[in-house]
Formats: sequence, structure tokens, C-alpha cells
Amino acid sequence: MSESTLAATTASDVARGVARLFARNDIWCLTEMPLRNGRRADMMGIDAKGQVIIVEIKVQRGDLLGDGKWPDYLDFCDRFFWALPPGMDRSPLEGDAYRPDCCGIVVADGYDGEIVRPAPLHPLAAARRKLEVERLARTALRRARVALDPQCAPWGTPE
Repeated sequence: MSESTLAATTASDVARGVARLFARNDIWCLTEMPLRNGRRADMMGIDAKGQVIIVEIKVQRGDLLGDGKWPDYLDFCDRFFWALPPGMDRSPLEGDAYRPDCCGIVVADGYDGEIVRPAPLHPLAAARRKLEVERLARTALRRARVALDPQCAPWGTPE
């Protein structure tokens, strides 16, 4: 698939497909979730067992190859996934630099997604998981409230 064809699949499309895949599997997530280390996860969610999942979306090979920040996400999740559009070359994710021993792969477009490599479980410490789940819940609740009443936006912790 050419770069121009891949470019037609946006990060928002991939996020929508991942969200639909996850929803069918009782995993609920937010996009653009700020982390305590100053990074921002493309998607962060919680599964039915309370495990924290982070997804890093890449829609172009150059962006994937140039991403050196992704290991910073591993301290904030039990499972980590890369999400790519269909047809994008996944071969770099098989190399040691991308640690296939701890990273899953999802292929998704604007309609749906598929897990092509499950993300191995690397359990967070219970206290860390509790903190991350609470932060995720508070962010979700703040976003929902502000969506219903934009006048509430100045209060609370901004994202």
C-alpha cells in the first residue's frame, strides 16, 4: 500500500477502529490521555479486570521509526499496543528496538480493528494501577461534564 493511501487513514480513523474493537471486548478508553511524566498516550483504557491498557497510534512509517518516546508509556500500563492502519509495514515492530516481548499490535481503520499480536501482561504494582485508574476515571468524568456544561471547563484539573 502506498504512503498516500495510508495517509488517507488518519489517526482518528485508527482510534475509532481500536475503540470499537475494545468496546466489543469490554475495554473502555479515552483518547489523548495525559500521563504523570508529561507524555500523552494516544489511547488509554481499562479492561473488565481493571488492567490499564495504552495504545500508541502510528499511521506513517516515518513516524513509527522516529518515535523514541514510547518506552515512557510502559510504566503506566499493564498492556501496551501499537495501532496501525491496514497495509502499513509492521516489520519494524518485530525488531528488538520495539520490544515485541512487551508490545501487542492492533490493525485498525475507521470501521473496526483486529488484534494481530496480543499484548503480553506486565502487571503494574497495585498502588500504581489504582492511581492510574483513578486518574483515568477523573479525566473521563471531567470530559463528560464539560461536554454537557462547557461553563465547567475552567474548574478542576485541566488535561
